[in-house]
Amino acid sequence: MIDQARTILEKTFGYPSFKPFQEEVIKGVLNRQDTLVILPTGGGKSLCYIIPAMIFDGLTIVVSPLISLMEDQIGQLTQTGIPAVCLNSTLTSEVYEQNIRLLVENKIKLLYLAPETLMMQRTLELLGNLSIDLLAVDEAHCVSEWGHDFRPEYRKVQEFRKKIPNACVMALTATATPQVRKDILTLFKIPQKNFFMGSFNRDNLFLDVQIKNNPQAQLINFIKKFADKSGIIYCTTRKSVDNLCGVLTAKGIKAKPYHAGLDDITRKQNQLEFIRDDIQIMVATIAFGMGIDKPDVRFIVQYDLPKNIETYYQQIGRAGRDGLQSDCLLLYAQTDTQTITRFIMQKETNLQEIEHKKLSDMLGFARNLQCLRTPLLEYFGETFPRNCQLCKNCKPNQEELADITLEAQKFLSCIKRTEEIFGAGHIIDVLRGSKAKKVLNFAHDKLSTYGIGKDIGTREWKYICEQLLAHDLMVATAPHGSLKLTPKAWAVFKGEKKVIAPKFHKEPMAANNDLATESCDNKLFEQLRQKRKLMADQMGLPPYAIFTDKTLIELARVFPSSEESLQQIHGIGTYKQETFGQTFLDEIQTYCTENKIDEMDRFLVPPKKKKTKTSTGKPPRYKYFGDLFNTGVSAKELADTNKIQLPTVLSHLATFIREGFELKKTREFILLSKTDDATWEQVKQAFDEHGTLALKPIFTQMGQEISYDRLHLLRLNYLIQNQKT
Repeated sequence: MIDQARTILEKTFGYPSFKPFQEEVIKGVLNRQDTLVILPTGGGKSLCYIIPAMIFDGLTIVVSPLISLMEDQIGQLTQTGIPAVCLNSTLTSEVYEQNIRLLVENKIKLLYLAPETLMMQRTLELLGNLSIDLLAVDEAHCVSEWGHDFRPEYRKVQEFRKKIPNACVMALTATATPQVRKDILTLFKIPQKNFFMGSFNRDNLFLDVQIKNNPQAQLINFIKKFADKSGIIYCTTRKSVDNLCGVLTAKGIKAKPYHAGLDDITRKQNQLEFIRDDIQIMVATIAFGMGIDKPDVRFIVQYDLPKNIETYYQQIGRAGRDGLQSDCLLLYAQTDTQTITRFIMQKETNLQEIEHKKLSDMLGFARNLQCLRTPLLEYFGETFPRNCQLCKNCKPNQEELADITLEAQKFLSCIKRTEEIFGAGHIIDVLRGSKAKKVLNFAHDKLSTYGIGKDIGTREWKYICEQLLAHDLMVATAPHGSLKLTPKAWAVFKGEKKVIAPKFHKEPMAANNDLATESCDNKLFEQLRQKRKLMADQMGLPPYAIFTDKTLIELARVFPSSEESLQQIHGIGTYKQETFGQTFLDEIQTYCTENKIDEMDRFLVPPKKKKTKTSTGKPPRYKYFGDLFNTGVSAKELADTNKIQLPTVLSHLATFIREGFELKKTREFILLSKTDDATWEQVKQAFDEHGTLALKPIFTQMGQEISYDRLHLLRLNYLIQNQKT
């Protein structure tokens, strides 16, 4: 059955090979093994249950926490030709009953349900009459009280699981600490041997943490480099969301708010405009994000400090789901903790200590001066070598540094003289010589440190405060943020240790966008984006449900000119090729004609560099087949051994050459094609004239007398003869 799974992966989804752990997970599920899957966002969790669902005879139930998330996934499945429905309160009675009929008639492969809907008596009676092969519990961290999104209803799913003993259960999540993982395994009685966990590292995300200086200016400066690219900005409060959204709109940036204070219709409309690319930015509270699977979010900004590392990781996980490089910026200040602390104090007493510890861990991450990925991944139990080269702390430091030792001595001295019981705001007031009532009441205007920092503005002192916390010269104690000195502070007092930090700028530095970009024809890419948007609007779909940005980039790099060459593009399976392929081929052909780009020019477009190994350490399929062929295994033997069609092997071997590897010279393909020398010379001339990406021009020039199967063989022979050696 795993061969069937590989065929579905390639033909339906347009992917040449599985991502790490997918194949092992799917193989186990097809053998009815209960499984826990923890993969990072973008790691391909959903395919782990979608592909088995297409193979099983019975139904697959997917438990999902949000209606919007279900609708998004069902829309994408429908556009891939996979029958899927949901049952929830937003459906009209007609649609609800229609979905039930489809389920009863066994015409549906995947049914999406919230845990509350699953446990309704009406639903249980319906499912009791259906054949169920798989129960997939998405966002499974919701079952644990130690998780950041605990939902008691999720724990009731286990009661339903007992009613379907012949079905297997799969729990999936992207965020689970060791304690949460233990809870999931225990609740669903999943054996440890069936636990698969990929790396939490998202190596396409650039991580940046900045102390709040002038946060609005910092934000505007940051998003300048993402013209027309989708992004999400997270704020802690509804008021912050509304204010910031107003600021962006006033500057001509298309942004909409999303928070619990808006009515359902407005929230849904704003979300729809975001996923359909009608607006560029969603400004939101934590309530936004889980309900979408938009793959082309190019940046995330946390305008306020998240309450814990799980929330931080989940929010940045909205970016770059298509695997393309994306940016994540966290802006924070000590004052951000005050709002979070108020929320914590409203919780039950036994949970407050846990939440304070999580907030402390989050602050520790934000203030970390070393590699940002190291503490992030260690939090989830994963060891990571320092120096990731994909965070601000690891990049070669291009910032101007300043010696702030004197300012540090003033600040630390003021803390000591006020007896280490006050927060940053009060210390700054004393340093600046404030006449605030609190300063006068404590007679702090009589201290030697009173007014010694009046030449420095409040914002700069706040910046210095954060730097001293980051250098571990002092700590802010919960719950009120009182500042206390650490033993390291005394070396600064004595002049034995200098404090060096990035220079404070009254206005943020200019945006620097030196991150790698994809190699493609940008003009064609934008043209294809516009065509995709137009089609999506006409069909009532989000643009990414047609093709992702990653697919459009490859189209704008390769310039495919036939349905056959379209099949080689990432993310284009049979259904999407048949549904959308010709429209995009026509668009590309028109562009090439207008810009006088011929077929051979297209072939010469430099290919994107690809890794010669997957993240599991295994070579990609084309490398696997090419290496075996070079050892003497024939193409037909490769096809028979791997139980695939010969043209598939030929395609892999052609890719092997295009990726810069040398394939041994042989007459095998001429012999298999049964082509005489005279005909071969004519075919070579045709390839010389039209290039090798498309076979239709060759087929036409040869009078349609040579089949496509033979042309596959002859094309590979042509590539071998013309490969660089």
